[in-house]
Amino acid sequence: MAQPTNIYTTYSARGLREDLENVIYDISPTDTPFMNMGNRTDAIAVNHEWQTDALASASTTNYHQEGETLTAAAATATTRLGNICQISLNTKMVTGTLDAVSKAGRREELAYQMTKAAKELKRDMETTLVGTNQSKTAMSADTTSRKLGSLPAWVATNVSEGSGASTPGAGTARTDGTQRTFTETLLKAAILTAYNSGADIKYLMMAPAQKQTFSSFVGVGGASGVSNFNQVADQRIIGGMDVYVSDFGEMAVVPNRFQRSRDVWLLDPEYYGLAFLRPFFQKEVASTADGEQRAIITEYTLVVKNEKALGAVYDLS
Repeated sequence: MAQPTNIYTTYSARGLREDLENVIYDISPTDTPFMNMGNRTDAIAVNHEWQTDALASASTTNYHQEGETLTAAAATATTRLGNICQISLNTKMVTGTLDAVSKAGRREELAYQMTKAAKELKRDMETTLVGTNQSKTAMSADTTSRKLGSLPAWVATNVSEGSGASTPGAGTARTDGTQRTFTETLLKAAILTAYNSGADIKYLMMAPAQKQTFSSFVGVGGASGVSNFNQVADQRIIGGMDVYVSDFGEMAVVPNRFQRSRDVWLLDPEYYGLAFLRPFFQKEVASTADGEQRAIITEYTLVVKNEKALGAVYDLS
C-alpha cells in the first residue's frame, strides 16, 4: 500500500538521538595458560641463574667383599644455568579532549586503554615464551635489547623431533626439523622418555589445531586412552578430551592459542616459572602534547628449573 500524503518519516526528520549501546564487545582471547600454570619468583639481576643436579646411574654391580677397602666414588658438581631478563612494555597516549568528552562503553579513555594494554602485554609475553623459538641474548652494547630464551630453547632431553632437528637446550634456540603428522605413537614415545628421566608430567599443552588431532587418539592397550569426562565424578561428557590417561598417570590437556602449532608440550608446572626483576607497573610518561601518556612495563625471564622434568613433541605439521 502507498504511504499517505505528507507523512513525516525518520528519513526526513532531524535531531534523532543515536542508539548506541553502552557496552564494548571484545572477544579477543586473553587466556595465557603457560604463564598461569607456572610458578613465580623474584630476580635480582638481569641474568637470573639456578642450579640442577642428578644422581648417578643405577648400578648392577654394587656388591662387595667382606672387609673391602672403601674407595670414594667421584663426586660431580652441580650444573649452573641462567636466563636473561627481557623488558616488555606497552604504551598508550590519549588527548585531553578525548578523556573529557562523553563516551559510550567507558568513562575514562586512558583507563580503558591501559586495561587493554595490560591484556595485550600478557599476550605478548605468552607468545614470547611458547610462540617463538628464541635464544637468550645478553646485551652486547648499550643499544641492544636483552632477550630471554623461550621454552623451545630449553627442553632438549625428553623430546621427539623430526629429521634434521637439533635441540642444544640451555637457552639456545633449536634447529627445527622436518615436520610430521601428530600421532599418539609420537606422544607416547615422549611420555616414556620423560618417565624414564624421572619426570611426572601433569599437563599436555598444544595449539588448537593439534588439540583437534589429539581428540582422535584412541589409546592402545593397557592403561592408555583418553577420557571424555571433565570430571569422572559428575560424568559430564564434553566435546574434547580434557584428560589423557597414559601408562604413567593422567595428564590434563590444555589448548593454547599463542604457542607454536608445531610443538606439543609435556609440562610439570613445579619445574618451570617466571622470574620478575620488575613486576608489572604503570609509568607516567612526560609529554609536551595536550594529552596524557602512560606505559605498562615488566622485566622478566623464563626459569626452567630442570628441563628433564618437561618434554616435547617437536616438528609437527
